[in-house]
Amino acid sequence: MEEKTAIKQKTYIILGSFLVAAFIIGIAGALQAPTLSRYLAEDVKVNPYQVGLFYSINAIAGIVVSFLLAQYSDNKGIRRNIILFCCLMGIGNCITFAFSRQYLILVTVGIFFSALTSAAMPQIFASAREYTDQTGRNVVVFNGILRAQLSLAWVIGPPLSFALAVNYGFTTMYLSAAAMFFVALLIVFLFFPAIRRPAPVSKQQEQKEKIFSNRNVLLLFIASISMGTANMIYIIDMPLYIDSILPDSSSLPGHLMGIAAAIEIPAMLVASMQVPRFGNKNLICFAVICGIIFYIGMIFTQNELMLIALQLFNGLFIGIVASIGLIYFQDLLPGRPGVASTLFNNCMSCSIILAGMLQGVISANFGHHVIYVIALVMVSVSFVFCLIIDKPVRGKVQNS
Repeated sequence: MEEKTAIKQKTYIILGSFLVAAFIIGIAGALQAPTLSRYLAEDVKVNPYQVGLFYSINAIAGIVVSFLLAQYSDNKGIRRNIILFCCLMGIGNCITFAFSRQYLILVTVGIFFSALTSAAMPQIFASAREYTDQTGRNVVVFNGILRAQLSLAWVIGPPLSFALAVNYGFTTMYLSAAAMFFVALLIVFLFFPAIRRPAPVSKQQEQKEKIFSNRNVLLLFIASISMGTANMIYIIDMPLYIDSILPDSSSLPGHLMGIAAAIEIPAMLVASMQVPRFGNKNLICFAVICGIIFYIGMIFTQNELMLIALQLFNGLFIGIVASIGLIYFQDLLPGRPGVASTLFNNCMSCSIILAGMLQGVISANFGHHVIYVIALVMVSVSFVFCLIIDKPVRGKVQNS
């Protein structure tokens, strides 16, 4: 009896460590990302072209490096050790940005560290998936709770980032992020399980699991990039669009983002609990329908109260996709949670690159309003792709 109680307590400690580590690493990322463009422009003193170049190189490097690490981790790596390595790289990245103001160093050494750091979060999700599978926990619900930690981190991180940067300078802000990575490193070292990979799959199985020969994975990948690009175009353009249509509502963009983020967290948790009942495919399709309603509303309304009300659909759209999308990739790639988690993460990185390019070109040549028409088309296309994924994967009903 005492042994069972001890095992149960250990399991809860490990599950709690996943949540705390994800939240702290999320805070570290949310401290750096919102002020990066201002840091490059004000402290490093580079032109807008160099700022855009930095973002593009950083995103591409992150995609390549995190995918290579994911393949290694799924084949023979112990994820706990990879996450520790990524946290160390995060500390190195923050220290580089804290004390260097040389663009060449930042775009080479800084991006090298940043790319290696970017694999930390997908590896935490993959490790959590393996551990919950191993211990018989409800995989989908725990993933939703874990994903909610990132949303919570992004509620806290950006205002804290600006407060530190404005009041104490970028050096203090980056050193604070380094401290977050150090705390996360300690949590991973002390509490994360060292789960060893099972025996390698046969060559025949491996052939079946090739990513882009899997039709369903390819469809979900394209749909996720399309949804992510629509969302990122909205995030980039919305403050500018609101300024043009409601010039007296300068604080409205912040309120809209905050309301959407507040809706996302319960949407993630509720959607995770509904997977056994409705299945991944049906929930994703419902989320995309909410996205379609949201962008139709953005096209046809310029009323402040209506824009606020539309955030219900925006929050449901993003919250459900962020929560269920990752699990869907993992279910479509059984035995490869690292690659699946990184694939989902890289969809978001690709979306950032595409959205940055599209937003600038479209708004400069056709105006802000057309951006939401493009976003609506993208979300509608993603709905078609989600709809034709066959054999919807239902979440496993497991006892916690």
